[in-house]
Amino acid sequence: MPISPTAALRIALALGCAAWPAPSMAADTAPDTLEQRVAACIACHAVKEKQDAYFPRIAGKPAGYLYNQLLNFREGRRQYPMMTYMVDHLPDAYLHEIAEYFSDQHPPYPPLPPPGNTTQAALARGQALVQHGDIDKKIPACVACHGAQLTGVAPAIPSLLGLPSDYINAQFGAWKNKARRANAPDCMAVIAARLSDTDVAAVTGWLGTQAADNAARPAASIAMPLPLQCGSVPAAHGG
Repeated sequence: MPISPTAALRIALALGCAAWPAPSMAADTAPDTLEQRVAACIACHAVKEKQDAYFPRIAGKPAGYLYNQLLNFREGRRQYPMMTYMVDHLPDAYLHEIAEYFSDQHPPYPPLPPPGNTTQAALARGQALVQHGDIDKKIPACVACHGAQLTGVAPAIPSLLGLPSDYINAQFGAWKNKARRANAPDCMAVIAARLSDTDVAAVTGWLGTQAADNAARPAASIAMPLPLQCGSVPAAHGG
């Protein structure tokens, strides 16, 4: 059973002091290492991760992407009180360290959850959108930005694998409701606005059926320009 956000917040608050250097009085009992400092992060985003609808897999994602998300929480573009509390007073250099730490972690992917009740027609639609997009709706293929294997692209585009359908669905909802934002131009907000609720369910349902290769890593590059301008990927000059 996934831990509830309320319970996780209590855990993180209890461990929150671990996100900063340990006081000298504790130096004899706790090593002053980055792993010890990010214990509050690991309480939810455990290195030995499982599929969790509340807390996504961050291990192995490109460091630039993780850094951008930490900035987004700190600067109010993403809304989640626990994350805002954790990063509100951390300087940029420390956020970079945290991002690099988790980017270097590559635990095995958890087993896929049991298949849901998504219909074959919906799965086919989801696969078509992920791999080919929809020209009529001006929706680019997910693979055009997230890589042919959907493993992300360094330094700033995340993998779409190893995430439960419910989590991805919630993020699309946050983009549609403007509760989640990124540096302008916000390409994902544009794409989310063009997707119907049915198409969102189809995409997230199909992604939830895709097993991830434990040896997979983010791609080093991708064809440019990207389909849309994206403020989080400075090199992407879209059409």
